[in-house]
Amino acid sequence: MTQLARSPRQIGAAIARARHQRGWTQSDLATQAGLRQATISAIETGQHPARIDSLLSVLAALDLEFRITPRAQGQAQDIEDIF
Repeated sequence: MTQLARSPRQIGAAIARARHQRGWTQSDLATQAGLRQATISAIETGQHPARIDSLLSVLAALDLEFRITPRAQGQAQDIEDIF
């Protein structure tokens, strides 16, 4: 599963999808990551900034990794299609 995430909300949605694919509850993920269920909820909703160590623990529990790559550059036509 490769997903592009550029905001806390998009990161949270990707984590929630991965959790659902495993059939885990937020409590299950919290146990695996060594965090509280409330922390998982906050990460998944993207409403509060997550600490990087918490985010990395969640990704490790889901057997996912964090990659940093140059931002993809869209074409001018791509931007016009949005409007």
